[in-house]
Amino acid sequence: MTLKTLLATSAIALTLTAGAASAQVVDLIYSDTVAETDIRTTLLRREFGECLGDGFNFQSYHGATLFAQGTELTAMQRGNLDMGNLAIFDFLNQVPETSILGVPFLFRDYAHMRATYDSDVLDGLLALIEERVGVKILAFPYIGARHLSYIGDRQYMAPADLAGVRLRMPGGEGWQFVGTAMGATPVPVAFTELYTALQTRTVDAQDNGFPATRSMRFDELITHMGLTSHLIAANEFTISLEKWNSLTADQQAQVQTCADQFEAALDAITLEQEASLRGEFEAQGIVVYEPDNAAFRSHVFEVYRNSPYSADWPAGLLEAISAL
Repeated sequence: MTLKTLLATSAIALTLTAGAASAQVVDLIYSDTVAETDIRTTLLRREFGECLGDGFNFQSYHGATLFAQGTELTAMQRGNLDMGNLAIFDFLNQVPETSILGVPFLFRDYAHMRATYDSDVLDGLLALIEERVGVKILAFPYIGARHLSYIGDRQYMAPADLAGVRLRMPGGEGWQFVGTAMGATPVPVAFTELYTALQTRTVDAQDNGFPATRSMRFDELITHMGLTSHLIAANEFTISLEKWNSLTADQQAQVQTCADQFEAALDAITLEQEASLRGEFEAQGIVVYEPDNAAFRSHVFEVYRNSPYSADWPAGLLEAISAL
């Protein structure tokens, strides 16, 4: 082989190696507690996973089969997980300012919630999350208004009616305080264990909305649903900052585009389900009614203002959210 041929062969090899490196597929490992059969899983894989295209290998694990509920954030921080479907209370210990977004009755309705997350009023809070926690929130997909649903023979019209009622809430002090502020006795139960907890009367009540109550078959057990809409619930669709920073600008843009597409798709199907499932629940014999939500809201805000949680709320943010 001549020197000229050797140099040409080496140049070709270098070009092929560079091309292979630039075409390297990015692995994205995702975990959440939603069941495989849930429409949210289908939408995630289609509207986000397939949207990413051939440059990504998106692998999603559901039903808390990869990481238990509440441990996803730690897994992301340790580099064991790339993406997760988090709740605002997952950030509470490291960013106590985020407690404001978990206050019941903060949002009036879906439109108010979406207007808040689409505005710039939360930019400072999101920057704190990135700085202190090391994750980036890509989107806030809507999963439904949370209502009180339970096994019993009466209607809970006001906070005083919930005295002694064992209300399932997710684990963690932020979630537990929501139950306390509503007037109930909160009991920590994992989402995947809630059906059995209701069935065995370990808890009397739960507070998921129409879509989750149907997908997890809680409607087979409950007798009443009070439409409190106390949390207009949106999850935090999140990626670790280490993974995000490892992506090229074009890859980041693609991930964000697909996250926005997933958010829009899930919002649409959740609103559709909320509109149709009330009638289906009533046809099953479940009593669906309107509590005194003004009394609940007044009580909740008084409890929060007299608690340590409100001390960390960013100045003026509550008023800015209310004004939207």
